[in-house]
Amino acid sequence: MIHHIELYVSNLKKSIEFWGWLLEELGYSVYQKWDQGQSWKLGETYIVFVQTEERFLDIPYHRCRVGLNHLAFHAQSQKHVDEMTAKLEEREVQILYKDNHPFSGGPQHYAVYFEDPDRVKVELVAPGSGGENK
Repeated sequence: MIHHIELYVSNLKKSIEFWGWLLEELGYSVYQKWDQGQSWKLGETYIVFVQTEERFLDIPYHRCRVGLNHLAFHAQSQKHVDEMTAKLEEREVQILYKDNHPFSGGPQHYAVYFEDPDRVKVELVAPGSGGENK
């Protein structure tokens, strides 16, 4: 089990707005808050977002470089994926791989893919889905 994940972000305010809504929809609750960061916790695992120092903002994040490609979260069901997709669209969050949605990861993989404000790819996947390809 993962203890915690810490992500440095380019704009803490935007990230808190985006991730706060999403994580709370998935059952997480606010865990820690301080001037330069905030975290949300579910069970024993928490996710931390920290404002990147100005001196390190010159090279933006890109998921195709070495490092994190994406974060995948469990959905409760395929219906939950569909409901969250609608909520993401209401919030004007771009759905990735729209041409193949919700089977972008393959015919046995029911999920929605989207990006956070720093373009970190996020996946919400229904139970029983096989391995993903994207």
